[in-house]
Amino acid sequence: MKRHGVRAAAVSLMLLGAATASPMAAAVDLPSDVDFPHRDSPEARVYRGSIVFSNYCVLCHGQNADGKGRAAKLYTPPPANLRKSDKTDEYKELIIRRGGAPMARSEFMPPWGAELTEEQISDVVSFLRSIAPEDAPR
Repeated sequence: MKRHGVRAAAVSLMLLGAATASPMAAAVDLPSDVDFPHRDSPEARVYRGSIVFSNYCVLCHGQNADGKGRAAKLYTPPPANLRKSDKTDEYKELIIRRGGAPMARSEFMPPWGAELTEEQISDVVSFLRSIAPEDAPR
């Protein structure tokens, strides 16, 4: 008997949520004075790159791209500290695309070329450039 009561309450809440979801979503207005960056702007590329980095790279390279991700201790050699990388943007694109082994680097760096688009790879490199020291190779 209690199960039916719990189910009925759950169904009621779901129906209530469904009934109110659309009007609530429609009530949200974006400010008209918000200036979103153009899709091809450097700011947009860096932002998109940070999202890709968070989804694909953080586990090994860490939230700060310093090579101290949660999985870093599992690998020898450890993941690269991308904040102090002396590699060019072109090299970074290649290692992201091909992985570490073909580039004579760690075999634990997976190739992302089959999973990430060229735009995503370029965006990740833009993000890495944005957090690198001023004198880092470009």
